[in-house]
Amino acid sequence: MRFYLTTPIYYVNALPHIGHAYTTAIADMLVRHHRQRGDDTFFLTGVDEHATKVYRVAREQGLEPQEYADRIAVPWRELPERLNASTDYFIRTSDEGHKAFVRDFLQRMHDNGDIYQDVYAGLYCVGCEAFKADDELTEDGLCRDHLTKPEWIEETNYFFRLSAYQDKLLALYDERPDFVLPGFRFNEARAFIAGGLQDFSISRAGQPWGIPLPWDESQVTYVWADALVNYLSALSYAREGEDLRAEFWPVAHHLLAKDILRFHCVYWPAMLLSAGYEPPKQLFVHGYLLLDDKKISKSSGNVIEPLELIDVYGADAVRYWCARAVSFGQDGSASIDGIRERYDSELANDLGNLLSRTTAMIARYRDGTLLAVDAADAPVDFDALRENVAARMDAFDVTGALDAIWDAVRRLNQYVTAEAPWQLAKDDANADRLDAVLYTLADGLTALGVVLQAFLPEASPKILAALGQAEEPSWARVRNGVAEGVDGIAASEPLFPRIELPSAAA
Repeated sequence: MRFYLTTPIYYVNALPHIGHAYTTAIADMLVRHHRQRGDDTFFLTGVDEHATKVYRVAREQGLEPQEYADRIAVPWRELPERLNASTDYFIRTSDEGHKAFVRDFLQRMHDNGDIYQDVYAGLYCVGCEAFKADDELTEDGLCRDHLTKPEWIEETNYFFRLSAYQDKLLALYDERPDFVLPGFRFNEARAFIAGGLQDFSISRAGQPWGIPLPWDESQVTYVWADALVNYLSALSYAREGEDLRAEFWPVAHHLLAKDILRFHCVYWPAMLLSAGYEPPKQLFVHGYLLLDDKKISKSSGNVIEPLELIDVYGADAVRYWCARAVSFGQDGSASIDGIRERYDSELANDLGNLLSRTTAMIARYRDGTLLAVDAADAPVDFDALRENVAARMDAFDVTGALDAIWDAVRRLNQYVTAEAPWQLAKDDANADRLDAVLYTLADGLTALGVVLQAFLPEASPKILAALGQAEEPSWARVRNGVAEGVDGIAASEPLFPRIELPSAAA
């Protein structure tokens, strides 16, 4: 009955873009859903500050790295807050608690005999913060993600014996076929392991920005050996005076994009085993949110600023677009026009207009009184929807869950058209039928108000309040017959007000 979810921690070499909002928003939907179902949840996000590219950006701006990190961390903290992401802790790798934990973690690996010193000579992409083999580059010798030429590095540093964990990792994958989702990402990671693992560097020499190694402070921890540990370190100090590892690490789930699959699905479980910890429960690897068929990134120059979108459309609309624009787990193209189209046609029209019409008819035809009567041939089986959405969310199929919910929204709209309450109201002989139809609509909207809580945390309570229903988000309330009879229902204000084009363009 516990659920621990992490986003990747994001590099702070630039401001957040919509790709970061995408992962954070989806993660929050998953956490809020599990909380609705009564699970004890912990939600972690944050920033990675010790990368080479962060150090270089700071120097370009004439700042010390820590000063730069302190400044840039402000908008990064603002992103989950503005998205209404219900995070439990925002970690920074410059936290003293994290730095102490990393040193202990690496010392455990060292004491286990898994660290040795050697010379590294090869190519390094600063954008990826990763060493690159020739087969990972384009024909022109460029990084495939950043289209920049990696730097040649030759230095004496410390290596982790990843090769010693090949058999253990294969056994892990064979014992836990759902360790990595979706299945094709599981196959990709396992194939990489089966192809033979090479030891990798866990330190950098001659770089002043980072966490010094506990046994050799002349070198700092390689950024990935530092950053990955955040998922575990945060549990040791996020709540003052408490160590949450025993409670939440056994139920740890990581969300990550496909470009960092190798670090999370291969390097990370091996490092955990070396340090004496169990691997996480599950990892879900999602695709890219694409713009003009290119990954959204600063290096590509095609960024979308999420805070600006929130200013125009509101957090709920941005969250909704993130979940619906692309099938979560797959690559998919998105556009700014897509936000406006979904705002107008789905949020404002399908859902908002349904609420406005229903409350207006209750106010007009029944003086604001909703009678709790038997539903009139309810068009949606909300018991089935409840089970469907829960199963999809357990499989990280956030898009599929929202698709199923929106099918219910449209069925209720079709029901309004088919039953035509405005016609029933013309003849007192239809009074009982009118009461049943109005209750069916209000009841369906009540169940929708509850099931949408994880996706639209601002609109959900407004739906329930407009219908005079309790704002209790308990998952058990996603059912037929949940609405209670009440008085005082008035025509609701627009749930998603019209946005004029000049405002959106601004």
